Amino acid sequence: MASELRVLCEADPDVKRVVDVARGLEGMRRQDGIHAAAVVIAREPLTEYLPIQRKPEPGGTAEDAPIVTQYEMNGVEDLGLLKMDFLGLRNLSVIERALDLVEQSTGRRPDIDAVPLDDPATFAMLQRGDSVGVFQLEGGPMRSLMRSLAPTTFEDVAALVALYRPGPMAANMHLDFADRKNGRKPVRYDHEDLREILEPTYGLMIYQEQLMRVAQKLAGYTLAEADDLRKATGKKKRDLIARHRSMFVEGCERNGHPREFGERMFDLIEPFADYSFNKSHSVGYGYVAYQTAYLKANHPREYLAALLTSVKGDKDKTAVYLNECRQMDIPVLVPDVNASDSDFAVRDGAIRFGLSAVRNVGEGSWPRSSPPATRAAPSPTSTTSASGSIPGPSTSGPSSPWSRRGFDSLGHPRQGLLAVFEQIIDRAVARRRERDAGIMSLFDEGDAGGDTGFDERVEVPDLDFDKAQRLAFEKEMLGTYVSEHPLMGAQRALARHTDATLGELRDLRDGEQRTVGGVVTSLARKYTKRGDLMATFVLEDLDAAMEVMVFPKTMVNFGDLLEEDAIVCVKGRLDARDDRAALVAMEISRPELLLDGGPPVRLRVKVGALDEARVARLEQILREHPGDSPVFVHLESPERTTVLRLDDEHLVDARNGLFAELRVLLGADCIA
Repeated sequence: MASELRVLCEADPDVKRVVDVARGLEGMRRQDGIHAAAVVIAREPLTEYLPIQRKPEPGGTAEDAPIVTQYEMNGVEDLGLLKMDFLGLRNLSVIERALDLVEQSTGRRPDIDAVPLDDPATFAMLQRGDSVGVFQLEGGPMRSLMRSLAPTTFEDVAALVALYRPGPMAANMHLDFADRKNGRKPVRYDHEDLREILEPTYGLMIYQEQLMRVAQKLAGYTLAEADDLRKATGKKKRDLIARHRSMFVEGCERNGHPREFGERMFDLIEPFADYSFNKSHSVGYGYVAYQTAYLKANHPREYLAALLTSVKGDKDKTAVYLNECRQMDIPVLVPDVNASDSDFAVRDGAIRFGLSAVRNVGEGSWPRSSPPATRAAPSPTSTTSASGSIPGPSTSGPSSPWSRRGFDSLGHPRQGLLAVFEQIIDRAVARRRERDAGIMSLFDEGDAGGDTGFDERVEVPDLDFDKAQRLAFEKEMLGTYVSEHPLMGAQRALARHTDATLGELRDLRDGEQRTVGGVVTSLARKYTKRGDLMATFVLEDLDAAMEVMVFPKTMVNFGDLLEEDAIVCVKGRLDARDDRAALVAMEISRPELLLDGGPPVRLRVKVGALDEARVARLEQILREHPGDSPVFVHLESPERTTVLRLDDEHLVDARNGLFAELRVLLGADCIA
């Protein structure tokens, strides 16, 4: 092909001219695009420094298009112009919303920019790893790292933001930092001159600013040269790195350090780009993280209500934060037309579900200007009527607000309201039309609102849905279970059949295998192109939800165990290649769970009979017999008997020889 083209070029002048033009175009960009690098700032109009243009979106107009530079980001930098990144964080809106709710609840608005950076409640919460919903600190492995680190200062929080990234974690720096802080490993410095620079981070170089100071201290770099070294390592420019190696080593020699020391220190600096972080960035993010942690520790109801409002369109996130409310014993009340606001709100120590988070309602269907205090008080009677505004959402079938708990405060059963709501709406609409047309009825109440003795309210039958139907409607319309959950009371028993929660799967890599448990929802059976039966469903626990795919081979062996609302355990492989991770089922089981726990085990012990060795042996015996029964220890003394309930880590199975081992340890009459 090349030889034929060469012959054509030599024989045909037109072909030669086309090829010559093509050579001039070869390697050039064929189109332009927008790189969201930064906002360019200059003292004078930008047209004084570089060309600009409007870049319309596909199908858009030039008038509405953003203004962009015609030079790419490196060319803009070479001109000496300032580029600034402005990041939009949802968490800033969450903070403001939480402050609004605190002010509504207490009459006092905290100054979030002046919170104490040594707040005991905040650090106690972080040390426990109770940071679900805290900016940058809510992932499972991050919470484990916090428990290992036990942060005590704001600098620790900023370091967490810098360390919890692939580079530092691959170098094991996050664990080294935690171990050195808590004395599990010694703090070492490669040279005493580095102590002042690296002491705040326990001898580890984790910030770009530390790299620059090390270059200044050891090799006599100027600030500009140190910044060039930072850029060279950060952007992996090999030619610049090689030039800086000789500069650094020679500078160390001029400052009295051996050449071998300079070479060894630069060997540490060269891979620094893999795990370095800008300290100013880390401190900024760390401060927002600390502010959210402070609000959660000191104003948990208001902060979680603000969080729930921010994720009301994401049912998975909503489920996570609702479970956090359960873990913190914060009641969450279902939507109510007489008590709810448009967004989640705090009422009498509880969080009230926002009406705009209900399916088919949305922002525009409920007036923000109508707070619950201004609405008509509920009047439970055997009949009801509707007047004034008709709710905006769909009002038909099980997906209507009548079948949910939104009207429970009126005192009528939900199924009864569903049976007659069309009559109520029709009468209300007819009355409104008459009123708008100026038609007055003989039985109108008039402006005085007096009692005419005439009652046209609809009789509501005394019918209601069973619990399963009520929860199903709640799940359908709110995206998650709010008032109750099918796993409530069974989560501890289920945990003994699994090795991870669904929330923990998000932190795993593609292809890893785990066994998880939860409730089957959205079950769909389908056939492949080959005619084989398979299924998909959503597995939901108290923390999160995830799609599960059951392919034909697994379906043959375990398909009969799948049904809606069943509690199952799934051993599967994580498929994290797409945006939404899924679990590929390998095995499915239906565990037998004691939802309310087993019968309690009561131990009778004389005060003073439990020495340190017996306590250790008692704990060992209890852990060797895990089950569902709580353990109560009756400590008997001549004056009184004190009853202690052991925590849930010591739930036991009273069968399989537990009592025999306890009698050997504590005496024949130890079982109460």
